[in-house]
Amino acid sequence: MKNLGPDTKVCLWTLEYPNPAALDTYVAHGGYETLRRILAERTPPETIIAELKTSALRGRGGAGFPTGLKWSFMPRNFPGDKYIVCNSDEGEPGTFKDRDILRFNPHQLIEGMVIAGYTLGATAGYNYIHGEIWDCYERFEQALEEARRAGFLGKNILGSGWDFDIHAHHGYGAYICGEETALLESIEGKKGQPRFKPPFPASYGLYGKPTTINNTETLASVPWILRFGGQAFLELGKPNNGGTKIFSVSGHVERPGNYEVPLGTPFARLLELAGGVRGGRRLKAVIPGGSSAPVLPGEIMLDLSMDFDSLAKAGSMLGSGAVIVMDETVCMVRALERLAYFYYEESCGQCTPCREGTGWMYRVVHRIEHGQGRPEDLDLLMDVGENIAGRTICALGDAAVGPVHSFIRHFRPEFEYHIEHKRCMVGA
Repeated sequence: MKNLGPDTKVCLWTLEYPNPAALDTYVAHGGYETLRRILAERTPPETIIAELKTSALRGRGGAGFPTGLKWSFMPRNFPGDKYIVCNSDEGEPGTFKDRDILRFNPHQLIEGMVIAGYTLGATAGYNYIHGEIWDCYERFEQALEEARRAGFLGKNILGSGWDFDIHAHHGYGAYICGEETALLESIEGKKGQPRFKPPFPASYGLYGKPTTINNTETLASVPWILRFGGQAFLELGKPNNGGTKIFSVSGHVERPGNYEVPLGTPFARLLELAGGVRGGRRLKAVIPGGSSAPVLPGEIMLDLSMDFDSLAKAGSMLGSGAVIVMDETVCMVRALERLAYFYYEESCGQCTPCREGTGWMYRVVHRIEHGQGRPEDLDLLMDVGENIAGRTICALGDAAVGPVHSFIRHFRPEFEYHIEHKRCMVGA
């Protein structure tokens, strides 16, 4: 164990266990014991869902929806096939936590998916894995085969008479396929575009059957909760924000990486774990939940804790937990230009406000960055954003607007300087 402080330890798996992803490693640490107990005792699904509600586990992919409540939407008595889908299409810029779960601890995810299948009466599970992390896809396929050989997956699991299998499905690098209904369309072999809702996936999902979709980290949390209890998980975090959360910290820090800390941990503590701002520079801004989360000035972030409610009150969001740190050398106009281009390129084009609006926003920010901005451009950007948000089938339009509005709101003088002086105020 490597001690990084009085309340945080990092386990150096590669020293103690040469292959941390192997089935033997997971079993040696109590892996699959929760599944074994549930099947042996025929634990009622209602009991499992109640435990998840007690835990206050909220979706770790971005929306933060209560997991126990989401599972309760599944019509368990529906005759015919029902599905569990894991969303491992980790395309949010700044996010790299789920791929490490697939790479280093795939069996905990598999156990979580199998337990979800049992609880919701599903007949099969699918894990949709981002197509650009092919090594993680192959590692997960190996783990599936290990689990089948050991009797944890497939026909007659652990002699219970219950059948359940999981299939890996790789994506193609499209950001829009992280949206759950576009993900379902992609699995079905169609163009990855969001569906109109209602009907929602719980009633009409994969192949038209009831489907529950959860993020990788969410499902991987289930075995621990059911092993140690929902109350124990809740107490790791804070009310309405149960458990720990993996934060992907990147940008201008000394030690970029994944850090699992209790929800409610002060941002200043998380920044300390990541080695602080690189080179001892001043903290200028932070995007706390992935590129679609509104940016916050550094002085505001230093007074916040890392949980869903605190960040929402501050005008941003926890999102996927991707913390992008920016120091005083960052030009906020240039940073926004890069983000605006990303959403312009990744819009699927199905909705006119998003298809046209993201292009408008990128082109306006682009001309400001390149010395051709006009004083009225800032109000134009705010107006275009207001005509996109809330007017699209999925949340990509809102995701594109969030950075634009928040960058201008918090750093408007920098944009005005760019327009007036035709250059950046922070130097080269």
